[in-house]
Amino acid sequence: MNPTIVETVNVVREVAWLPWAVQYFFLIGLSYGAFVVSLPGIVWRRPGWIGISRVALLAALLCGLTAPVALLADLHQPGRFYHFYLYFTPSSWMSWGAFFIPVYLGGLILYAWLAFRPLLAQQAADGALSPRLARLCRRMAYGGFESRGALLAAAALAFVGASLVAVYTGMEVMVVRARPLWDTPFLPVQFVVTALAGGIGLTLILQRFAGKPASSDDTKRLSRALALTQGLALLIGAVWLLLGLTGLSPSHAQALAQVAPSAAWKLTAVWAAGSTALTLWLALRRPGSGWLIGLLALHSAWMMRWTIFIGGQEVPKTGAGFYQYQLPLGYDGLLGIVGTFGLWVALFIVLTTLLPVERLTAKSA
Repeated sequence: MNPTIVETVNVVREVAWLPWAVQYFFLIGLSYGAFVVSLPGIVWRRPGWIGISRVALLAALLCGLTAPVALLADLHQPGRFYHFYLYFTPSSWMSWGAFFIPVYLGGLILYAWLAFRPLLAQQAADGALSPRLARLCRRMAYGGFESRGALLAAAALAFVGASLVAVYTGMEVMVVRARPLWDTPFLPVQFVVTALAGGIGLTLILQRFAGKPASSDDTKRLSRALALTQGLALLIGAVWLLLGLTGLSPSHAQALAQVAPSAAWKLTAVWAAGSTALTLWLALRRPGSGWLIGLLALHSAWMMRWTIFIGGQEVPKTGAGFYQYQLPLGYDGLLGIVGTFGLWVALFIVLTTLLPVERLTAKSA
């Protein structure tokens, strides 16, 4: 018999998922959320949606092209990405994601090219660009795939890819059973709902770059869609809390028990519910405040992912209390966030040089 007692006081470790991961999940969510908003006007040809859908497609393309950079940075050694293809692991959602992302981005780029080709041709014909850019637009607008069937096929491919990305990004986190806060069935649904809200919010913000006030009808359409997502978010949050309080779901009950003693987590929950309710109220009662509700929607999408990833890692797997995380100023913290945003801005400048936002918001098909 061993008379000694073994006591584990604490374990010092680095954060496994850095802010790079938050940026990736945030940007890829905005991308497929905005892609969904692009469908009514471009694919379904619903009256009044053409300008909205074009701007949403621009938003989807910007975020879709930026997100993989954050993902590669989160791998710490970007060369590791090819290991996902050389050593496929069917039991890993991350391994599946390495194949889902190219499907989505390939479909999205093809869909955007087919949707924007007429506008590129108009840009070249109007003489609004320098001769070199005009030649580039003509080359991009030239080619086959003239039929609408090609556009629909590209949209279908992008939709399949977006659905797969939405599933894998939620399941990749939910399957971590060691963290009850992540191992909850509603987590993938919360990712999707906040991604849709963020995509709508980004579309509202980009409309302000058109050089003229956004149409009140466009803003009201987007506000109604945003109000629906906020109502769903509040409903999901209420059901999550109910399952935790009643113990009907052991995973929700355990997750709630872990964070309930923390005043910081209570404040975060109140802040999240309050900002969501405020966005819902403004979207219904002040639909013309597109800039404000767009920023609030982006804030909710970012906050949800930051709280889940970084806040979730502050909850110890073993032991009492909570870990403290402070955002570093270097490349794996604030500088990385600013750098990713700088890349997004650079892509925005390039794409809007070829496709000005005021042309995208035009009502003509």
